[in-house]
Amino acid sequence: MTKLLEHAVDTVRALPPAMQDDLARLLLQLIGEEQPVIQLNPEEAASFAESRAQASRREFANNDQVRAVWAKHSL
Repeated sequence: MTKLLEHAVDTVRALPPAMQDDLARLLLQLIGEEQPVIQLNPEEAASFAESRAQASRREFANNDQVRAVWAKHSL
């Protein structure tokens, strides 16, 4: 290992675990190892799975529902 890489690893060790994981994913992507870009927690994964299931059942918001969301957020 080069001195520069050793210095980088030592510096990363001082960071919070979440930042360490983000940097590790980035490094693995740079060297060609596939890693998920975003790690979902169990609640997020369940929500995403439900959204995909709704889409496969073609359960989409109608125009009035979309307009209501836009109006709520001043869009």
